[in-house]
Amino acid sequence: MSAPVLSIIILAAMFLLATVLPLNMGALAFVGAFLLGALVLGMSTNEILANFPGGLFLTIVGVTYLFAIAQNNGTIDLLVRGAVRLVGSRVALIPWVMFAITAVITAVGALSPAAVAIIAPIALSFAGKYKISPLLMGMMVIHGAQAGGFSPIAVYGVTVNGIIAKTDLAFSPTALFLSSLIFNIVIAVVLFVVLGGRTLLTSRVGHFVEQAAEARMSVSVGAKAGTDVAFKGFGSGMYGPRDPAGDGVAATRERSERIPQLVTIAGLVVLAVVALGFKMDVGFVSITIAIVLALVSPAAQKGAINKISWSTVLLICGMLTFVGVLEEAGTIEFVSNGVAGMGMPLVAALLICFIGAIVSAFASSTAILAALIPLAVPFLSTGEIGAVGVICALAVAATIVDVSPFSTNGALVLANAPEGVDKDKFYKQILGYSGIVIVAGPVLAWLALVVPGWL
Repeated sequence: MSAPVLSIIILAAMFLLATVLPLNMGALAFVGAFLLGALVLGMSTNEILANFPGGLFLTIVGVTYLFAIAQNNGTIDLLVRGAVRLVGSRVALIPWVMFAITAVITAVGALSPAAVAIIAPIALSFAGKYKISPLLMGMMVIHGAQAGGFSPIAVYGVTVNGIIAKTDLAFSPTALFLSSLIFNIVIAVVLFVVLGGRTLLTSRVGHFVEQAAEARMSVSVGAKAGTDVAFKGFGSGMYGPRDPAGDGVAATRERSERIPQLVTIAGLVVLAVVALGFKMDVGFVSITIAIVLALVSPAAQKGAINKISWSTVLLICGMLTFVGVLEEAGTIEFVSNGVAGMGMPLVAALLICFIGAIVSAFASSTAILAALIPLAVPFLSTGEIGAVGVICALAVAATIVDVSPFSTNGALVLANAPEGVDKDKFYKQILGYSGIVIVAGPVLAWLALVVPGWL
């Protein structure tokens, strides 16, 4: 059996094991890299580890560490509160606020499941209070997370851009970000219309801000004291009810909590300006800002290291190390030649999008992107079809299917179903919608992003 064929079998086995068993795909990938590299290809340990993505490791650790501190010191709470106040009493805007907040959170570096885990309980609580379709609200949150997920400083964006940067392909990180953003906004508009959003346009809620506080507080039990205090400001004053010790003490407390939050917001702005405007390394910039915030508010960084998504770090680093070994085995060239040999670039591009969507609905979207994009690079290097369009379409197709109840995001929405909602029925609704997305998503992404470039 040739090395490329054997490596494909190992890759398929890895995805199967990670799907049916609670095993980290990255850990399996490291094992696969060792078995394939050392035992089959005769590579040394140093040669295998030369494929370890050190820069990407630092970037993911840096941005998730920064986000963890922002969450601990109440900055995320502050953003939610500000957005909610903009809504006033207009019920129809609530789903859009949740979409926008989740998009912003992922765009500044949070992982998609982390953003959904924060916003989904709030959003679905609102859905229960104001008779909004739970399916509409839950899917708006997930699509919001994906809308911001490919910004140049987001984990998805960093992963894809990092892979493409090592090739000779002409590519645009801005095109990748806007493709996902616009695609998910369009889906959100359709969902809003189909799932009863128009009936909400005339609805109003009295004392919306105060009621929003109740919704947020109901999902904040067990949270750190500082974060809880920050959220009490929804209804009474800026940061909570009147302090029994006097307004002076309350004002001092407010200032002590607000300063780290303002510094955090400034830090996020600096990250965007420096990393994007001056092309400085996102990893080094984000971890530097995180350390500055830790110095400004030492209490807020307590436990932040533990909130870094180490499982995702392991996943991405393991997969890219394995992909490097695949390249040594000739697998990437082997697959690319097979795709190119079809003689139908448009059909090949659609096939790649479908593979990404179907597998990603049950496995990690990040892992799929890390595996499929390198496999598609040689095919795209022939110039027979536009690389930008295909990569953007693949990125969209592989992530919009995270609405599946078998994915982390879909499962989080299902778990936070409002009280009184039949979870079995809700599950079937999510499953039905995800089925539509899996079938239609790749086709629409292909039609919108690939076909125009071909024509």
